[in-house]
Amino acid sequence: MANRSASANNEAAETITRGTGNVFADLGYPDAEERQTKLRLAHAINDVISRRRLTQTAAAERLGVNQPKVSALANYKLDGFSVERLMTFLTALDQDVEIVIRKKPRSRAAGRITVVAA
Repeated sequence: MANRSASANNEAAETITRGTGNVFADLGYPDAEERQTKLRLAHAINDVISRRRLTQTAAAERLGVNQPKVSALANYKLDGFSVERLMTFLTALDQDVEIVIRKKPRSRAAGRITVVAA
């Protein structure tokens, strides 16, 4: 019984911190917004490829890249891709990409970039 009490006391001492919604910001990456944007764009691309049941070779041909690039994209290895290039991939897959610019709310200190897949 003593071990259970000690364990319960340790659990009670832990604090839970709510995340920002951007894991990269929570981990302290200086380019957190760009990383989050790339991740969401890549997720949308991978979703289209999956829904269409395209092979990596067929997807590569459609995107104008080689198969290893599609493999990197499928595995979310995104360092070699710009946000612009990922948006171009979406348009090559017959997806519209819409960019909306608006004034930030006063309640937020800085502007931000978000990607919403419809």
